[in-house]
Amino acid sequence: MLNGLCILGSTGSVGTRALEIAKRFNINVCAIAGGKNYELMEKQAREFKPKIISMHDEKAALKLKENLKDTFIKIVSSEDGILEVASFKDSDMVLNAVGGISGLRPTIEAIHFGKNISIANKESIVAAGEIIKKAANDKGVKILPVDSEHSAIFQCLECSRKKGDLKRVFLTASGGPFYGKSREDLRRVSIEETLAHPNWKMGKKITVDSASFMNKGLELIEASCLFEIPFQSIEILVHKESIIHSMVQYRDNSIIAQMSSIDMGLPIQHAILWPDRLDSDVVELDFVKLKSLSFAKFDEEVFELPSVCKKAIELGGTAPAFLVGADEKAVELFLDSKISFLEMMDLIKSVFSLYEFHEINSLDDALDANYKAQDLVLENFLKTSLQSK
Repeated sequence: MLNGLCILGSTGSVGTRALEIAKRFNINVCAIAGGKNYELMEKQAREFKPKIISMHDEKAALKLKENLKDTFIKIVSSEDGILEVASFKDSDMVLNAVGGISGLRPTIEAIHFGKNISIANKESIVAAGEIIKKAANDKGVKILPVDSEHSAIFQCLECSRKKGDLKRVFLTASGGPFYGKSREDLRRVSIEETLAHPNWKMGKKITVDSASFMNKGLELIEASCLFEIPFQSIEILVHKESIIHSMVQYRDNSIIAQMSSIDMGLPIQHAILWPDRLDSDVVELDFVKLKSLSFAKFDEEVFELPSVCKKAIELGGTAPAFLVGADEKAVELFLDSKISFLEMMDLIKSVFSLYEFHEINSLDDALDANYKAQDLVLENFLKTSLQSK
């Protein structure tokens, strides 16, 4: 059992679920970090009594400090603050559930201080996976996946210790709210429709990515890096029920699937408690009520972004980090009602076509490529807006 758990992104959907699990197993939560929701953070602070808290928003940090002045909890803020939390001496595991590229530096910081990582921040792995893995190997720390699909692959791969036994990985996708629609249909979808995921309750950014299949493309990059699998051996498979979270096929054509009800609690618990398996509060599957499971190929002509992600793997270097930045800014424009859903997808694709190869030797290389992509998305948006007037 853990001596101390640090949760980055404790006020988000993954973070709050992780706190429930920590409470269930009486795990000491010694450090937490959030964005600007200081009211929820205060409730978490009073219940779990961490020794240090970071708020990304400095004004929120000041309000939290005032509200918690009757305690001895240290309150810090901004990027330096989250790095201090990620490296806090009392933790032996850091659960990184921060959204976006801002989770990259805390991941590396935690590894440098010898913390095992439960990773829910896929952008870290996509943008700088090889750097992260090398740092983890050098420090002898483990990287344990939290995303349901990667947790499933991780569990399925435990069925065979021989690397050469693996033949193929099936990365399942719910299809989101728009699977089966044409490009013409996508011209008219609203933000509200995009955020109405049929199965999962997630943050806005990841929900938009799920609807565009960008999330599945990023997951493909992440799986290829984490498990050292050629992307050509990973097949995206639409599975609307979201019961099978991913499958692994071995060389003898035996297929191992990881199944569970729709609840992030299980992959979070598996990452935090690994290698132990303990009782959970996740609802058991009832196969009689379930009756059937369906599978289909996704439409690569309508949803082109996974193909762009494959291209990023082929190009290598900072291409994946560049793609993460393009997606981050394009989704932001969509959620701000500046562009349509279809324009968002097209903008990501068109900006990625401008990518110029650069090697990745450091975190700064990845971050520079990410920010460059964000700038290019904004430039292209403004240029298109002026031309349309």
